[in-house]
Amino acid sequence: MVLAGLALNPAAPLDVLLRLLESGDGAVVSALCRRRRTFPEELVEAIVHHDAPRVRGAFARNPHVSGELRGRLVEDEHWLVRLRLASGPGWDAWPRHLPDWVLDRMYTTYDGDGLQELIASRQAPLRVLLANSAHPMASVRRYGTGMWSLLPEERRAALLADPHPDVRATAAGIQAQDDAEEMERQWRAIPPSHARTHIEVNCRLSPAMVEELLRTRDPDDVWCLAHNYSTPPEVVASLAEHPAARIRLKVAARDGLPRELIDLLARDPDPEVRTVVSVRPELTEEERAAVDYVVDLDEDFTPDEDPYRAPLAHARSAHPLLRRRVAYNPALPAELVALLAADEDLGVRVLLAQHHPDAPPELLLRCYLEYTGPHRDRLLALPRFPVAGLAARFGAAEDRAVRLLATLDPEADPGLVDALTRDPEPKVRAGAARNPALPQARLHQLLDDQELGADAAANPALPVATMRRLLDA
Repeated sequence: MVLAGLALNPAAPLDVLLRLLESGDGAVVSALCRRRRTFPEELVEAIVHHDAPRVRGAFARNPHVSGELRGRLVEDEHWLVRLRLASGPGWDAWPRHLPDWVLDRMYTTYDGDGLQELIASRQAPLRVLLANSAHPMASVRRYGTGMWSLLPEERRAALLADPHPDVRATAAGIQAQDDAEEMERQWRAIPPSHARTHIEVNCRLSPAMVEELLRTRDPDDVWCLAHNYSTPPEVVASLAEHPAARIRLKVAARDGLPRELIDLLARDPDPEVRTVVSVRPELTEEERAAVDYVVDLDEDFTPDEDPYRAPLAHARSAHPLLRRRVAYNPALPAELVALLAADEDLGVRVLLAQHHPDAPPELLLRCYLEYTGPHRDRLLALPRFPVAGLAARFGAAEDRAVRLLATLDPEADPGLVDALTRDPEPKVRAGAARNPALPQARLHQLLDDQELGADAAANPALPVATMRRLLDA
């Protein structure tokens, strides 16, 4: 664990990092390749050409490394490394998009499993997903059919008449989902299953299917009707007054809802239903303001949608939920970053702080102090988080989460840092052990501490000679 901590030390020289890479220890290599934030070019070269696939695969999933660097593994000889790159860093945060050249290489050379991982990883921008439907390679065009609902009619027609039979067959299969008779035939041939539910939720329903789903009075069947795009208008209208709020909630989120139902649901007794209505695109700002919606202040805040698709004009909406959707976009221009950084809504400020690389440092600190929800600690790891003067301001704070801020200050009083290594809060003790102001005697003492040894080894003030002695030992 001490060597794993050393692998994260930002001051570790190249020779130490290369020895750690060759240590063969799983925890050490994982820390070095998957969790380290900075990589000298020589270390990157050693990793991408390393003999062990697990080493290269760990680097392929590092959330702190640019897509350009991770993309150097796109043609790796081992399937596991390619799969790791396709699956991306994971779901902790919205990952940065991979460069176009990497994505094109994946689409043209990877197999089905790899491409499924790529699609699920959110590493490909929408423009690339849409452009795949016109790619020169038939296999890529076939994957492009997955964006069918967003493709223009002429592109759908081209796919249905594609010169390659696999593309035509896939496109025809998707188009068949809009054929009520064919869907009913398939639906009756399938026992209750995920495949049958897929038809009920996403495909065109025949009148007989709608009647049967209504007749069961099963809440799940009715929910499917509330969701399905082909449910007849009169049925949708009846479901807008269904006694179950979750049914009305699904109706409220439907595309193309008649104005009379929008107005009805805007007065719904359930606050969640009213809130969904309040962000509908049909409403004007004045009409939104007239809806008695609710905005939670103690949640994750993260919208369940692609942040790149929110209209930038919503940054100036009076509705905080629309502004949150924009604040979630990591590619916002500087003008909107400045606007949203001063937003009155905590959710807007937190989303901007968590996801935009140019969020103002003072905003990051403000959000950490005001927000106590999930992923609060992520803010502390952001490179723009302001650390100067934090020890004097927060070293004696009663709140342990606020006291943790003092351990980030590299100019903290050494006596305070020493004392914080004995703090009752484990996170504060660990942060103090990593602080470069920690007196050397205490730092070396903590290297032998079972709890704080790894944090002490990650301390950038650790002498290089000590790093090498740890490796020798």
